[in-house]
Amino acid sequence: MSHESIEILEERRSQVLRKGEEGATGISCGKQSVAGSVSQRACVFCGSRVVLYPISDALHVVHGPIGCAAYTWDIRGAQSSGPQLHRNSFSTDLQEKDVIFGGEKKLTAALRELIAACRPKAAFVYSTCMTGIIGDDVGAVCRELAAEAGIPVIPVESPGFSGTKKDGYRAACDALYQLVGSGDIAGISKRSINLLGEFNIAGETWLMKDYFKRIGIEVVSCITGDGRVDEIRRCHGAKLNLVQCSGSMLHFAKRLEQQYGIPFQRISFFGIEDTAAALYEAAGVFGDDELMQSARGLVSMELARIQPELRRYRKILKGRKAAVYVGGAFKAFSLVRALRTLGMRTVLVGSQTGNPQDYAQLKELCDPGTVIVDDSNPLELAKFCLEMDVDLFIGGVKERPIAYKLGIGFCDHNHERKEALAGFEGMLNFAKEVHASVMSPVWKFVPRRAKRKTSNQTEAA
Repeated sequence: MSHESIEILEERRSQVLRKGEEGATGISCGKQSVAGSVSQRACVFCGSRVVLYPISDALHVVHGPIGCAAYTWDIRGAQSSGPQLHRNSFSTDLQEKDVIFGGEKKLTAALRELIAACRPKAAFVYSTCMTGIIGDDVGAVCRELAAEAGIPVIPVESPGFSGTKKDGYRAACDALYQLVGSGDIAGISKRSINLLGEFNIAGETWLMKDYFKRIGIEVVSCITGDGRVDEIRRCHGAKLNLVQCSGSMLHFAKRLEQQYGIPFQRISFFGIEDTAAALYEAAGVFGDDELMQSARGLVSMELARIQPELRRYRKILKGRKAAVYVGGAFKAFSLVRALRTLGMRTVLVGSQTGNPQDYAQLKELCDPGTVIVDDSNPLELAKFCLEMDVDLFIGGVKERPIAYKLGIGFCDHNHERKEALAGFEGMLNFAKEVHASVMSPVWKFVPRRAKRKTSNQTEAA
């Protein structure tokens, strides 16, 4: 297969941009996926489930066919410092009979049994496409069980139909917000924050909390990494919200700002530049010189520790080319910068849910010739990876087969991974993983690589 033989669907052309190309000014985005495009996006239910999943002392019940629960079972590499209830993917397992006669009685019985057995702090009940089709009143069942059990039983309105994962994020935020404001905020420090859109993948939340503790800032709640219901209830007492995954949590941050006057900042903890900037920006909000000095001291100490190894990896990786395709554009910004720290160039970058501002920022950040894509599909991604002759593909579980079939090194940066890639320690782990993937001797057996080597030798001659 060659990249010339792969055609882009005509309806998709406005969602592909090549920086520096004549007439290339902007990129179309925020559209429904094109029929036949086989989008890499997930469904509405999946979007809501991945956001709420890390709340470890809550019950999570999927009201739908067993396939929905199986699809999202243990979907995040999110770790818990205590309860493990969230790792169970409970389902009402709707069958043909339930489709005909309705599934409300089945849901009521399931919730009653699970609440009695698990004694959760709260319960989230996810509606699915099937629920929406048959018209079950999930909200009414939740109200009945909440009154009976004395805990919040919260419906998550996430039937799919024509929606996308981004709509699921909003459904998750609306469900979460029902807990806000019901907790005691006495004793919360004047220098306090909430971490929003940080999901404790491979324990990354604990790294972030340690950084803030060392510089003197209290983390009231992490929503939702290693999440606890009681912490979310009192998150309105924090003085600042730091939003990492803005695609999933910006709606929640805006509601907190509107109702409680809590300002928010969009930040990232991926890469040394963005991690340092996040710490400095948080410290700067409180106008405390001592706090800022502590932040500078922490950054200097961590950089001194990891820079020698990063320089060694940079020497080996310099000049290699990478492709990046992620869910939220915020990660793409950080990855382009992190790859540049390693001496690598990003030649293909895109996201599933970016907005015009995101793509304008990506265009500004990337080198001339970089291909920028919105809501791409496997054929397009394969076409551009071949055309740009990339050495590394960074993406998620759905992009891994594309990379391996093309003989390209792969780095998992999605929520299924088990390796911490955030913070300063995460940057070092990232460098190690990129090096191991790109420099693996297996790639010398890939025909395309052999052709590249022959071509280079011919040019040299």
